[in-house]
Amino acid sequence: MLRKTAFLALALLAASCAPRVPQQQQPGAAPEPPKPPAIAFAPASFADLPGWQNDRLSEALPAMAASCPRILAQAGKSGPDGFAVYGRPEEWRPFCDTVARLRPADEAGLRRLIETELRPVAVLGEGRPEGLFTGYYEPSLKGSRQRRPGYDVPIYRVPPDLVQVDLGQFRPEWRGQRTAGRVENGFLRPYDDRTGIEAGKLAGRGLELAWAADPVAAFFLQIQGSGRIELAEGGVMRVGFAGQNGHAYTAIGRVLIERGIMSRDEVSMPALQAWLKANPAEAPALLRENRAYIFFRELPAPALASDGPPGAQGLALKPGRSLAVDRSHVALGLPLWLAASYPAAQPPHGDLPLNRLMVAQDTGGAIRGGVRGDVFWGHGAAAEAIAGRMKHPGRYWFLLPRSVAARLGNPA
Repeated sequence: MLRKTAFLALALLAASCAPRVPQQQQPGAAPEPPKPPAIAFAPASFADLPGWQNDRLSEALPAMAASCPRILAQAGKSGPDGFAVYGRPEEWRPFCDTVARLRPADEAGLRRLIETELRPVAVLGEGRPEGLFTGYYEPSLKGSRQRRPGYDVPIYRVPPDLVQVDLGQFRPEWRGQRTAGRVENGFLRPYDDRTGIEAGKLAGRGLELAWAADPVAAFFLQIQGSGRIELAEGGVMRVGFAGQNGHAYTAIGRVLIERGIMSRDEVSMPALQAWLKANPAEAPALLRENRAYIFFRELPAPALASDGPPGAQGLALKPGRSLAVDRSHVALGLPLWLAASYPAAQPPHGDLPLNRLMVAQDTGGAIRGGVRGDVFWGHGAAAEAIAGRMKHPGRYWFLLPRSVAARLGNPA
């Protein structure tokens, strides 16, 4: 989902235009070591991929087949959605053309195709192979199309005066970064934050898409970026990400850690929900610490039958096979091998290995770094149980055409 999409503060635009003045090094001081790149690559082979021979690769085939036309359209291009370093259309075409012809259950054919046409490339984020992997899901909440007693929390459409800016169109180094605001007297100004919106800045403009019964459930709908609203009138409304107000995302769990209320190990979605329920007087102020605000659109009725809501590629997400990534470093549509773990949905709650073929199909406000990902788990109680507690280290390998892998240092 284009859910939780991260936006750069407008101050970045001003700061980036200021002259850079080199700092004077103190006499006798040791020079600072150079920082490792945000993303780098290392040679690898299929033998290096944990569990490669055990995964049902064909479960990821629908996601790869859907993403391949997008890969061919953007391969070789620079800019916010360009593949650039990850290959040209002619390098991806042999793989993508064959993927389109494979039968859904052709396990042997897909494995043979990947091992013939692609090569794994290990990914390093700031010099380290491991990063953080979390989960997200499609929540359900009670709501109504009309405001009525018990349903008074607005879920807004995109305001017509909200200007969303793709910063990658202005500078290549801002690829994957976005912001938003309102134009006033020819200048782009910050849009209202969560506090202003909840105080009624958008009220009376006919922007209410629906009305939720529970403000905490509405908040977590914004965190997930899509969901299903069980309507008081009957039926279900499915909503998806449509825009964001341009303010930086702040994790309320981090706020509770900084205040000494929870430890880092204690923070999880169930723990946050329990704290908010147990502290109704303090809950609204804590939620307002996250100034980011998400706007939604109603998804068409046929989408109710799809695997998942549309991600950043505009394609339905595949539970357990779609990964949200940092688009500053990872091109959408890339197939990759993930080696991590995840919490079991049922007791006894232990960790299970998560070694499988994934496709980068989404983005997220908290997803930042060369090795960082958010696994989409789908809809329902099991998906919520896994996603709400997933906070595990892991690593991944990009699966790239042989010629591309060779350019990135993997001639195998």
